[in-house]
Amino acid sequence: MYTGIFIIFFSIIVALFIFAQIKLNILNLKKEKNNINSNVTMIDDTRDPSDPSEEIKKVKIAIYAHSIANGGIERLTALLANYLSTKAIFDVYLFLNKDCKDEYKLNENIHRVKIKIHSTQLLRRRLIENQIEVFIYQFYIVSDIKMLNKLSKTKDIKTIFYNHSSFLYWIYDNNFHFFRTLYNAYRESNYIVSLIPLENDFLFKNWGINSVLMDNLMPYNYSDITPSDLSSKTILMIGRGSDKMKRFDLGIKAMKYIVKEVPDCEMKIISETDGVDDLIKLIKKLNLENNVKFEGYTSSPEKYYKNASIHLFPSITESFGLVLSETKLYGIPNILVGLDYVSCAKGGVSIIYDDKPESIAKEAIKILKNETYRRKLGKKARESMKAFDNEATVKRWERLILSIYLEDIYYHRFKALDTEKIKKKQAMKILQNQVNLLRMRIDKMKNVTVDDLLNFSYMENLYKLKRDGIYYFKHFF
Repeated sequence: MYTGIFIIFFSIIVALFIFAQIKLNILNLKKEKNNINSNVTMIDDTRDPSDPSEEIKKVKIAIYAHSIANGGIERLTALLANYLSTKAIFDVYLFLNKDCKDEYKLNENIHRVKIKIHSTQLLRRRLIENQIEVFIYQFYIVSDIKMLNKLSKTKDIKTIFYNHSSFLYWIYDNNFHFFRTLYNAYRESNYIVSLIPLENDFLFKNWGINSVLMDNLMPYNYSDITPSDLSSKTILMIGRGSDKMKRFDLGIKAMKYIVKEVPDCEMKIISETDGVDDLIKLIKKLNLENNVKFEGYTSSPEKYYKNASIHLFPSITESFGLVLSETKLYGIPNILVGLDYVSCAKGGVSIIYDDKPESIAKEAIKILKNETYRRKLGKKARESMKAFDNEATVKRWERLILSIYLEDIYYHRFKALDTEKIKKKQAMKILQNQVNLLRMRIDKMKNVTVDDLLNFSYMENLYKLKRDGIYYFKHFF
């Protein structure tokens, strides 16, 4: 009898002890959360890191890029690394495949790590050697992604996969097998950064991909810019002219119709001239040598933004569209072709939903000939960019990195506090627009539906449509 009572009494004591421990752990977690607070700030950034008495625990983070010379992703990499390196909590490393003569400037406290020849195993070795704790990966090498996911479990090196592309890129590039392997790898990954609200808030959730939305950093401060006076008859096209996805040929063909109505207008193409022979031939064929000029590449495109009236953006697919955001900051009206899913596609933008040069030309002529309309678009373009604030974006990166560095409980809290930027009704409308464009552009996608795009099983099996070495989806370029 006494033995039974003793066992019951002992069990009660143990249960009370366990309960007390659990409660203490919960209180400690709450205390940590309060210390981190709503923006996950762990330290006072006014401290002097050079003062031994001010020593703090730093989180070692690394960002990987081929280089930081001449390119959109390279520019964004330098911006992100520089901003994060100003935070006393971070020790920033930049993994690079090559050094270049002309590079975007880096803060002196950023460590450079050279990976001369890319290999999955060499990347793994560099991460371990440098004791990286959070890694920002920007490429699409599936073997890397799989290795990094394993490394997260074995070495506690957590990776954020920074997705600079759109799912439509792989479709228009006829790269269906790679689409399948890449997005299946993403489905096995814990932390994805998406730049597209439609993907992050809608598609990825349906596909079983865990992601957070992030805006790109702006290369210019809103308050430092003097907008274009919109008095010229200048149309800009900016990007890699050799990239078929940019479709500069569409803009050049539109100029054939524009000059008939506005003879003194000119198009300046800001692009490297390597690989653009077909475009130069097209300019000559249409007798547009006096109206269309290649200006070459420049690391200072703002000199063209100060005196332009239209930026033509005929790309077939984009993720964020850095040039779009830049020209809008300068108050330049934009003409897009179908890119209504891009974050900054609202405000001062005209979107054309067909690939006819005549349709593009019609809108360009209206902008150039109607000063009131042009200035109204320009004002809306600039005002809409107030929503893209670098300080807010950097704080969001800081919260994301620290929540991942700490524990999953903080990351789940970060996700739970996130608000969707796109509602279902709007998302469905945009998806329908993209379905209509796919039907128009690709012969064998005439029957594709919105439900098909939402169904990952359907999307991952697109590669099976290859028969006898020929894709049913014929490349339309």
